[in-house]
Formats: sequence, C-alpha cells, structure tokens
Amino acid sequence: MAGRASVPAVSRRNLPVEYEAVIGLEVHAHLLTASKIFCGCATAFGAPPNTQVCEVCLGMPGSLPVLNHKAVEFALKMALATNCRVNPESVFARKNYFYPDLPKGYQISQYELPLAEHGFLDIKVEGVARRIGITRIHMEEDAGKLIHSESRPVSFVDFNRTGVPLIEIVSEPDLRTPDEAVEYLKGLRNILLYLEICDGNMEEGSLRCDANISLRPVGQTGLGARAELKNMNSFRFVKAALEYEIKRQRALLTAGREIVQETRLWDTAANQTVSMRGKEEAHDYRYFPDPDLVPVRIEAGWLESLRKNLPELPAAVCIRFQTEYGLPEYDAEVLTSDKTRADKFEATVKGFPHLSPKQVSNWFLDDPTSMSTITPAASGSLLTLVEKGTISRNQAKEVLKEVMATGKDPETIIKEKGLAQISDASALKSLAQEIINANPQEAADYRAGKTKVMGFFVGQLMKQTRGQANPQLANEIFQRLLK
Repeated sequence: MAGRASVPAVSRRNLPVEYEAVIGLEVHAHLLTASKIFCGCATAFGAPPNTQVCEVCLGMPGSLPVLNHKAVEFALKMALATNCRVNPESVFARKNYFYPDLPKGYQISQYELPLAEHGFLDIKVEGVARRIGITRIHMEEDAGKLIHSESRPVSFVDFNRTGVPLIEIVSEPDLRTPDEAVEYLKGLRNILLYLEICDGNMEEGSLRCDANISLRPVGQTGLGARAELKNMNSFRFVKAALEYEIKRQRALLTAGREIVQETRLWDTAANQTVSMRGKEEAHDYRYFPDPDLVPVRIEAGWLESLRKNLPELPAAVCIRFQTEYGLPEYDAEVLTSDKTRADKFEATVKGFPHLSPKQVSNWFLDDPTSMSTITPAASGSLLTLVEKGTISRNQAKEVLKEVMATGKDPETIIKEKGLAQISDASALKSLAQEIINANPQEAADYRAGKTKVMGFFVGQLMKQTRGQANPQLANEIFQRLLK
C-alpha cells in the first residue's frame, strides 16, 4: 500500500528455539511385609550382611519361589489408591541381566501383563492443578546391594535386600518441570504412608526414583532422545538432577548437537549428572514368563473388599479438615502432606476441644517437626498453658525444646525452670510505675506522640521480671499509666 514502509520478513530459523521438558518417573517402593516376596527370609533393614538369605533368594539350583500373599495385597491397595485398573490376571517374568548384586542372573518382575494399569494422581504446583497419568504398577523383587571399599579397589555384595518385595510405579511422560516431578513423588510417598504399606525412607532405599527426561521444541508432540537419571535418594536431589539435565540437554540442542540416549548418575559431590552406560531397551532384557510361578489371578470379591476397607487417603483428609475444622486450604494441605503430622493434629484437637482447630494448626505449621515429634497430650497441654497466659509463646518454644529433649510434660518443665508467666496485674502495675518514674524523658516522649517508646518500657519490665511478665498485659498497663 502506498505511503506505508515495507517491513522485511523475519525467518523463523533466526529465532531461538524454545524447548519444554518431558519427564516421566519410575518409582520403586519397598513393601512393608515381614518376609520377602518369594521366600520366608526377613526384610528388616540394617541386619548384618548376608544374614537374611536362603536358597530361594540366592537362586540356588532346585529352589522354587512361592508368592507372598501380603505383598500382593499391599500392591493392590496402592493400585486402588491411585485409580488404576487392576488386571484380573497378571504374569511374573524373568528380566535377564548380569550384575554382581543379582545372584540368579535375572530379576523376577512383571512385563507384558502387570498387576495394574491406567491410573492417575492429581497434583498441585503453585496453585495449578495437574493430572499425571500412571502407566502401570507392577510387582518385582529387589536386587542386592554393592558396597565399595574406600581403602582398596574391591567391592562387596550384601544379599539381604535381594528378594525384598517392590512395586514399581511408572508414570506417563506428563511431567513438565522439576517442581511437578517432586510434587508427584511426594504425593505417591504420602499415599504409601497413609496406606501403611511402605515407610517411605528414601535415605535407606525404601523409596527410590529414576527419572526419564527429554527435551522437545514447544508445540511438538513427538519425544526426543531421553536420559534416565539414577542415584537420587531425596526430593532435593531429584529436583537438582532434573534442573541440571534440562540445562545440559538445552545447551546441546542449541549448539546443534544430538542427545545420546543413556543412563546417567547424579553426582552429589559435583552437583551434576554423569554418564553411566547406554540406555537399555526392553528387548535387551529378554523378558519371558517365569516358568516357576503361575499367573496371578485376582478374585473380584477380594479386590472389592480391599477397596471398601482402604483408609482415608490424603486428598480426602485434606477436604475433611477444611469442612470439619474450618481450616484454610493451605493449612489443610500442609497438615495432610505428612500422615504423622495430620494424625497428631487431629488427636490434639479431639483431646483438647477448648482449643480452636485453627489455633492448633498455627502451631503445627509454625514448628511442624517439633509438634509432630511430641505426643498429642504434650502439644495440647502446651497450647492450653499459652491460652491461659501461664507462659508466653516465646516461653512455649523453649518448653517445647525441653519436651523433645527430656520427654517430660510441659507443666513439670515450667515448674522446674520457673518459667510461669507473671499475669498479676497489681504486681506488674507497681513495677511499671517505678520504671516510668525512673525514665521521665521517655515518658514525656510517649505523651508527645512518640509511641515507639512503648517498646522501651515493656523491654525494661521484661528485663526486671527475667522475661516472665505477660507482654500483652504489660503493654496495656503502660498505656493506662502513661495517659
């Protein structure tokens, strides 16, 4: 059009490509059974090396596995709690690979016909709700543990963990950020704890997580070459490893280089991922049905009984805390994110009905670790003493530390340490008047409108009473005397 300057076209090839992460998690959870999945050996953590083993879990010739009924029950509970469809028949398979901690030369797992499929878990990150698909939940046995010598180039193997029952929870590649991955992992752990089928101890290896991550241009639906990240035994490491891997892959793609499909380890000392080996595919494991184990058939009646008897799960408890106790959504979410905390909060509220649920919640949110450690009786007694004015909030925090250290009840500690708050108005009034008389200039300043001087007067009173004066009462007394 005449009179309008032409604008040169801009080639999209000159614009930087925006990438998004595609993340899927493989979560392994030890089931809290007393014995292993295919034999009667104990599963207790921390026993001397190779003291909880037998012919079956060591794979001796002629030994035959027998499936642990309780392990199946626990696995079914997790499947139901994560909205999975339980397959009426599932099959155990041999996953063949050679590694020093695998005595049989194969791992008994499930492949083509897993226990359950097509579930989901709802998460929320920064107020945004997301539904993360669960591809499958299958059962398998754990491998042993390699222990590397720090003084010489040798390794030892402890087979105690061999045969401990696991469930593997495989997500769809629906996660987009490290924060979403951590929230999803926390959600699974919380459900496992509410079901009481796993202790969730990541440091001891009871809950382990591998992450598959790739990058692709925003708007693209295909998947790029992925890296599998291992050796992440905390939520912090999961987030850090994924953040590092996103930066690493983005830098390679931006430079026009290809991503190598491989397994990488998280190096906690260097805070980076390092290459471990090429990523295996399913055909590398040569899966085939285990001839020593019959197919697992789940009776409909048993499954329905388990469904009806599931305990109240975190999402339901969160809603109930809001409706029954009138808590804000934030309070309810924080409280129910830890089963021990939620249980002790509710026990405190029920055991001390004169305390408002919000008042109790505030304390649990202010110091969640301490309040979750002491008994509901101790926490209720402590909050009651604060409400009565026997001790101040600051004194209560000191008492709380002593309760944790000694196990004594709050009232005993207060008596022993002489921490009872002074709430005698007449005694405080007399002291306050003495302080005003001794500080005429500050009194004149306050009367002239410099109200910040009130902090000086209250501070002097607290000093004279060794911190035992009721600060609110002291403030009111000074205001009356200084009018």
